[in-house]
Amino acid sequence: MKRFAVLVGFALVFALGVGAYQRSEKEMPWAFPVDPANIAQDRPKVTDDGQPKSLEGSTKKFTYKEINDHWGTPDWFPAAHPPFPKPVEFGKKPGYMACAFCHLASGLGHPESANITGMPANYMIRQMADFKSGKRKDSEPMNAFAKMISDDEVKQACDFYAGLKPVVFYKVVEATMVPKSYLDDEFMRLARPSGEMEPLGNRIITLPQSQERTEKLDPRAGFIAYVPPGSIKKGEALVKGGAGRTVACDVCHGPGLKGLAEVPRIAGLHPIYIMRQLYKFQNGKNGGVWAQLMKAPVAKLTDDDILNIAAYVGSLAP
Repeated sequence: MKRFAVLVGFALVFALGVGAYQRSEKEMPWAFPVDPANIAQDRPKVTDDGQPKSLEGSTKKFTYKEINDHWGTPDWFPAAHPPFPKPVEFGKKPGYMACAFCHLASGLGHPESANITGMPANYMIRQMADFKSGKRKDSEPMNAFAKMISDDEVKQACDFYAGLKPVVFYKVVEATMVPKSYLDDEFMRLARPSGEMEPLGNRIITLPQSQERTEKLDPRAGFIAYVPPGSIKKGEALVKGGAGRTVACDVCHGPGLKGLAEVPRIAGLHPIYIMRQLYKFQNGKNGGVWAQLMKAPVAKLTDDDILNIAAYVGSLAP
């Protein structure tokens, strides 16, 4: 499976203020799977037989070599969307990969990337500018890509994804036990073939609903996010401004958290993606001109608060 970690999200800078002790990103490899040290050394080896693969509901066929081409993303369902702009389908060697390789033809993305379907075009354009300037600090490759893509190519890609309709892509499930999993060589988390289980603990573990379809870059293949028992209800209270530790999220993100003007939708985004961005708001890695909008909401959030908010927000319909 050839995936690349692209963590794209909100744009704000704020160093941790009066909140409780917060773990570093390296202490949370389940939420920040971009450190090569986290890739499982005993992961199952995948061999490519060179034969064209099919996908249910599609008339197309692609080999795994074609599926894993960073600069020529396969399009399983070309009738399901407007024509791909070149940056979305091909990228540009050696500067930046095809947008659809990580964010998919649907824009729904994988857990190690971002769901950008239906986001305001101007919002996404602003994020790319912040990646380019370094105001937003990403764990590669977005900062590098943003320096290589032209303003016109950025606009083409952002207009394309802004025009797509958000759909439910995540099933958020409260659980105490989850399948044992591993990170493959492109940071995708997959279930162990043995089917063994392990305690979830205070984590969010996200796995494909269909590993086979996900590995074929099926733009419709969703995920299950396992979250701790009670986290969704606790997150709802926080999102609505409970406990005095934050402010109601719908003030800026709109009714149902579906976005408001250029403020992005957060309902239905990848739960661990939401976690990553809230941590980056606190540790100063997310930056941009709208930074002050998130200063107060994140200042007092603890690790548990962030996890609970992510569980609730991810469970909402987009």
